[in-house]
Amino acid sequence: MARSLGWLAMCSSLAGAVHAQDALPEVTVTVNKRAENLDAVPASVTVLDGAAMESAGVTGLDALAAQVPGFGFQAFGQSGIQPPVMRGLTANFVSFSSSTLLLVDGVPTLMAQGFEHNLQGVERVEVLRGPQSTLYGRNAEAGVVSILTRKPGNEAHAALTAEAGNRAHRAARFELSRALVPDELYVGASGEWTAQDGFIRNTVTGGREDDRERQSGRFVLRWTPTAHTEAHLRYAQQGWHDGAALWGAVQSPRATVRSGTPGFNESVGRTLSLDIAHEFASGLKLRSITARNAFDDKVLQDTDFQPADLLHVGRDYRLRTISQELRLEGQAGSAQWLAGLYADKDDHDLHYEQKLPTALMRPTAALGGRSTALFTHWTLPLAPLWTLAAGARVERNQVELTPAGGSTRSADWSRFTPKLSLQYQWAPQAQVYASVADGFRAGGFNAFAPGANYPSYAPETVRSWELGAKGRLLDQRLRYAASLYTLQARNMQVQQMGLPGVVYITNAAQGRSTGAELELDYVFGGGWQMQAAVGLNRTRFGSFRDGAAVYDGKRNPFVPDVNAHLALRYDAPAGWWAQGVWQAVGKVYLDAANTASRPSYGVLNLSAGYAQGPWELAGYVRNAANRRYDAVGYLNGQVVVYSPPREVGVRLTWRI
Repeated sequence: MARSLGWLAMCSSLAGAVHAQDALPEVTVTVNKRAENLDAVPASVTVLDGAAMESAGVTGLDALAAQVPGFGFQAFGQSGIQPPVMRGLTANFVSFSSSTLLLVDGVPTLMAQGFEHNLQGVERVEVLRGPQSTLYGRNAEAGVVSILTRKPGNEAHAALTAEAGNRAHRAARFELSRALVPDELYVGASGEWTAQDGFIRNTVTGGREDDRERQSGRFVLRWTPTAHTEAHLRYAQQGWHDGAALWGAVQSPRATVRSGTPGFNESVGRTLSLDIAHEFASGLKLRSITARNAFDDKVLQDTDFQPADLLHVGRDYRLRTISQELRLEGQAGSAQWLAGLYADKDDHDLHYEQKLPTALMRPTAALGGRSTALFTHWTLPLAPLWTLAAGARVERNQVELTPAGGSTRSADWSRFTPKLSLQYQWAPQAQVYASVADGFRAGGFNAFAPGANYPSYAPETVRSWELGAKGRLLDQRLRYAASLYTLQARNMQVQQMGLPGVVYITNAAQGRSTGAELELDYVFGGGWQMQAAVGLNRTRFGSFRDGAAVYDGKRNPFVPDVNAHLALRYDAPAGWWAQGVWQAVGKVYLDAANTASRPSYGVLNLSAGYAQGPWELAGYVRNAANRRYDAVGYLNGQVVVYSPPREVGVRLTWRI
């Protein structure tokens, strides 16, 4: 902890390129499902600009999360699955329900599977922290990560990027858009291919165990038949052709396995959506988002790391969700209001494989679910400087599990989740606010838990209180945001890991998370900019019994007590730039007993580049000090999740 606290004074990160300017620009966000100025939103929101992330080489959510206080991911080691961690609440990859919601152009990803997205062609990313179940439902009890891609327009746009680095890293990216019919019909597309050799040596085969290859693409057709109507038809796909996860045996030499069972990850995610918006003559705004989100989780992973095939796990999951949201937005006197309905349907086909020394088990099950909800949100000016915001949601969740050869089990829950905030705009560019909000995560069934000891788990509920202040100072050159929060969680859903392949969800009786967050964005002038953030969190179980085990007062697994970043960037008038990024994360425990852990660590990233006309050449060094931060003792002490080594590369980009 002392090392973590020491890092708070020097940790660094950067959201990206900002040319020399005298003031920070105004930022519009849509985290409350309508356009608002960032400085006026009474909530903790981090906004990351797409062009800035592209310049800084931030291409994935893992790198993005390092810039957000109170946000991160579990050390999992497998592409395509990133269980998020926000404000002390964690996602559980075996529950098929996340505590933090991922939205891509309004389309939800409701679980850790597929909680990963490339950031090619992105306009901005908004990260909203704290319970958001009022507007977003069961999977937003900790917060929301909203990715908004660039819209094609009349002006043609093109960008091509080639990248190369150590361990045979190579990547190619493109983004293209243009008008098919000016002022009416537009088309856009973007894509990425990236590959890199692994760093985990297999002494049995003589090769590398964890090669990585990824392809992703996005297509959008935009139609604006009138000035008040807009429709987007979008399709996105991402796929992984990887070797094994970044796993090894705890007792083996680092980054070395003796595996005779070849591992693979052939997962694919696909999303199709239709997004229609219309503004009536009365000023009412209608929005409809219809989507189908699919993820095929196809994995085989050795878990004994021996030449003989003694232990391995495999998944062949077909996860399908259809969702529909319809909402209206309007004004009643001086009040702004929003109301809507939401429904989704899950249809998951689960094929699991577990190899034991004495048997090969291949259980299958069908997992289905439905959600329906009504929600509303109002913003009411009370006085010239005071504003009240209030919202509520009524949601019903149903889930059913049908094991092969077994009887169907079903359960349903209904929740009412309110939210209330009071805002005082004490100066034109400064406000303080207080809020209270409820959140929840639906319960479910342990599809492949051993025996009948843990057949189901109850919904998790939270109530959060937050005090915050935000605004701008120094002639609009400094933006600040600070918050204090505490949340009480009941029936906490905790992911328990026994032997490799034996993972289930159980409920802790209660838990409490308290924390503080601070963000600063400062433009010095003359091309210099600094950005900094720090998140402090303390999450502890209350009374927690799991059979004979007692976990009272233990830390929630995968939750660091601190994360921080601080960065400095210089953009020269001659076209060259340089930046330094330092990121730090405190120690995390990997189990409810707090016996296995990943140490606290800090990572230094350096980059520099030169832009001339449409061309930009950049070089980077990630993890410059080659810092190791392995998660030792994953899966009840059986596995170590290796941290990646230093990466060095160059990137060439052409834009028009």
